[in-house]
Amino acid sequence: MNPKKNPKIDLNKQSAVYFVAGLTLVLLFIYIALEWKSYDNLDYDLEGMNVEDDLREEVPITVHFTPPPPPKAPEFIEIAKNDQPIEESTIVSSESSEEKEVVQVEDVIFEEIEEDIPIPISIVEVVPIFPGCEQEKDKRACLNKMILKHIRKTFRYPKAAEAIGAQGRVYMNFVIQKDGSIGEVKIIRSPDTNLGAEAKRIIEKLPQMTPGKQAGKPVRVPFSIPISFILN
Repeated sequence: MNPKKNPKIDLNKQSAVYFVAGLTLVLLFIYIALEWKSYDNLDYDLEGMNVEDDLREEVPITVHFTPPPPPKAPEFIEIAKNDQPIEESTIVSSESSEEKEVVQVEDVIFEEIEEDIPIPISIVEVVPIFPGCEQEKDKRACLNKMILKHIRKTFRYPKAAEAIGAQGRVYMNFVIQKDGSIGEVKIIRSPDTNLGAEAKRIIEKLPQMTPGKQAGKPVRVPFSIPISFILN
């Protein structure tokens, strides 16, 4: 049997109205849900709160100092008598007079002070000459060679340093003086006091040399050298 339609009843006729009404209700519920506010029920004990203690301000203690009164002026001021005469000073004029003769001053002689400045061996014009290097062309290289030879010849390992196994390199400074002697021997750095003392003894044993020269005059020439102490 086929279903029959009633032409007076049309379900789609009011569908737009129902849709708008339903959409309005949904938006209203969403608005109410978003705008809903709830407050916690907080029960404060206002009587137990001591607000006065928190608001109390500490006032700094101020001490007022009253200065003592000034001393009283004496009732009677005695004026001391001064019978000593006052000597008047005479002011002499320092201006020159045309009538006064001008004294001729001789030429001023400046005394030349010779500065004792040490000249490094790298820039000195004439290097110090070690005994036996007089005929060598490269006297600087001969000086270094002969100093090393002297160190090997004079070298003795200190027994105290050998007993404790001390070894290392001792850095020495000395100056070849204007007369060719060795002076101002200083230990710059040493791993052991015994090694430093032996290195100083070796340098002090260097022979007297021909002094270095700068501008034809003898000068002091400083020299630095390391001495190595190595146990076999």
